[in-house]
Amino acid sequence: MLHTLAEVNAVAETLWPLSGTESWDAPGLLSGDPARTVSSIHLAVDAVADTVDEAVAAGADLLLVHHPLLLRGVTSVAEDRYKGALLATLIRADCALIAAHTNADVVESGTSAVFAQKLGLLDATPIVPSSSNPAHGLGRVGRLATPTTLGTLARELGDILPATASGIRVSGDFDAPVTTVALCGGAGDSLLSDPAVLAADVYITSDLRHHPASEARENAQLGSGPALIDVSHWASEWLWLETAAAELRESLPGVTVTVSDLRTDPWDFVVLQ
Repeated sequence: MLHTLAEVNAVAETLWPLSGTESWDAPGLLSGDPARTVSSIHLAVDAVADTVDEAVAAGADLLLVHHPLLLRGVTSVAEDRYKGALLATLIRADCALIAAHTNADVVESGTSAVFAQKLGLLDATPIVPSSSNPAHGLGRVGRLATPTTLGTLARELGDILPATASGIRVSGDFDAPVTTVALCGGAGDSLLSDPAVLAADVYITSDLRHHPASEARENAQLGSGPALIDVSHWASEWLWLETAAAELRESLPGVTVTVSDLRTDPWDFVVLQ
């Protein structure tokens, strides 16, 4: 069965409604001819040189990514700038580009929901529920089937997440008991003060900055707030790709959907002191 890019984009908007997009975000169809036929889709977290080249080499008609390439204002797509170079490569190869970002974070099978599922959280609900649909929203909070310790949980995350140079950072006592877990795939320090996060035993997210993390640590030591686990932004969201691929395969019979295994975490190595 043949599907046009417009039809594929409509499916994407059904799976990840644009109504769930944060005001600052820019997902959706970024480049491509809506009338062109799509027979293969390649999924990645980031549109970077490696994933663009991978999609083109695979003969994909569409690269569907989590992070929008054109999130910030762009005044030039000259090919001596990476965004222009990437778009030119995709356009020459007749490979379209779609992004599903915060609109894919908040749905019931979105980034944080998949992360919570991989961790085995029970009764997981959004940290910040949508006013229009309580099952939708940012982050997830739930409980472990079997209580564990902070150190054991961190090691389990090492088995769940793809490896990255930055690894997994933890703030808290290695042997601290953990039952309730709050998490947010991607950057989540904006939720540090949310009551659901403060009530959890641990908060797992990415890109924790020094000052918010330091304040949270100090509060936790006074008994008011969770331990912290900081993981790779890319790794926490990469988990979602296979779920997204399965949803696309079901919605688009006959279309080949593949998932990139390329690591697009920006860090290459660390130096231990």
